[in-house]
Amino acid sequence: MPTPRFCPQCGSADMSRRQPDGDTHARLICGGCSYIHYENPKIIAGCIIERDGQYLLCQRAIPPRPGTWTLPAGFMENGETTEQAALREVWEETGVRAEILSPYSIFSVPRISEVYIIFRACALEITGLHGPETLDYRFFAPEEIPWDAIYYPAIRQILERYIEERQAGVYGIYMGNDDTGKVHFIR
Repeated sequence: MPTPRFCPQCGSADMSRRQPDGDTHARLICGGCSYIHYENPKIIAGCIIERDGQYLLCQRAIPPRPGTWTLPAGFMENGETTEQAALREVWEETGVRAEILSPYSIFSVPRISEVYIIFRACALEITGLHGPETLDYRFFAPEEIPWDAIYYPAIRQILERYIEERQAGVYGIYMGNDDTGKVHFIR
């Protein structure tokens, strides 16, 4: 989101970045009304959906990296829960109605201020339709997944780990970030 040039509260053009008393970060503050404009990370929510040993992936139609494959996921909207956001994104990108089973992975991408929340889910209805952000969607057997065309390394790592765990029948909950490449198991 671009930095506002005018105060969202009073309309003043007197916006400057400084650290408010008692705060830990520099913030964009209005010189006219003292409104503090917080710039916070974006939350991306999505799902791993498995059906009969196959995994739902969608092929991106939009930048960045159109043509690559990923889990159905996208930006959370104001007024919705992370679960609602994940299910809405699955529906919009693949036309699949799903039900969340449990949280699965949370990872941060600090350099671009994003947080990904991925849930385990099951498909309830498959309509055969998909939205404009998707070129194609399919359920892939593990050996058919286009691993070299996966959109983002963390998505690949999550999917690889999930497939291993499905074979073992035991699922964890994970957290990590792309700065260190470390993902931690939580019991």
